[in-house]
Order: sequence, then structure tokens, then C-alpha cells
Amino acid sequence: MRNVDFTPLYRHAIGFDRLFNLVEASNTKTQATGYPPYNIEQTDENNYRITMAVAGFSEERLDLTQNENMLVVTGTRAPEENKNFIYQGIAERNFERKFQLADYVSVVGANLENGLLHIDLFREVPEAMQPRKITIGQSASVAPTAE
Repeated sequence: MRNVDFTPLYRHAIGFDRLFNLVEASNTKTQATGYPPYNIEQTDENNYRITMAVAGFSEERLDLTQNENMLVVTGTRAPEENKNFIYQGIAERNFERKFQLADYVSVVGANLENGLLHIDLFREVPEAMQPRKITIGQSASVAPTAE
């Protein structure tokens, strides 16, 4: 595996430290399995949807938790006894899938339909963080004072 050092880029990019840290973190750790499979779609400018294939899981067996910028989806299966499978191709195992959410993204809803878990996300950027127009030719007349 190839290691990439982003240290030289820190000197040339102001304010992108967190972005580089996320890239480094994703480069070092990999997801153990691809289970359950999922899609991420952008439905419009500020709305997103994660769709996970969770066949065989009921709503009671699924747990969604958002903690700051991390969304954790967990599924637990109860062991079924007295079954003698000749072939078992349907995955019936517990899982935990983590999604790193961007700033100001929150979960607004989730529903389970036909074995697909739909998680709706919304990005609401605060007014202070939105782009603003700066006029040229005006300088700040207020200077910081020492106390």
C-alpha cells in the first residue's frame, strides 16, 4: 500500500487542514466489508439521501445515531434456531456502517421500505457562513486597540 504525505500542502493551503486530515484518515483505514451496500444521492442543492439495502432487518433491529458529524447505522440480528440450511446465500449478520457528514448536515428523517432503508439528510449553512459580496475601494476604519 502506498502512503501519501500531505504535510507540504499544509504550507500552501489556508483553512484546508480539516480536509487534508479527513483524506489522510480515509487513506489509512479501510472499511472491513462492503455490507450492507448503499447509495448516496443528491436530490437537490441541499438535500441528500442515503439508501441502504437491509433486507431481513425490521425497524426494531435497526438503530441510527448522529453524533456531531458522524452518522452510525447499526443492524442487529437475533439468532434463529432450529433451522437447517442446505445453502445460505442471504447475509444474516450484524453490521455497523459509519458515515462522515459534512458540517451543517443533519438527518431529517428515515424510513424502511421494501428492504431499503432511506435516510434523508439536509444541509443548512448558517447565514454567517454563506458567501457575501465584498465591495472594492472601501477599507476598514476600525483598527484593533491594545488594552
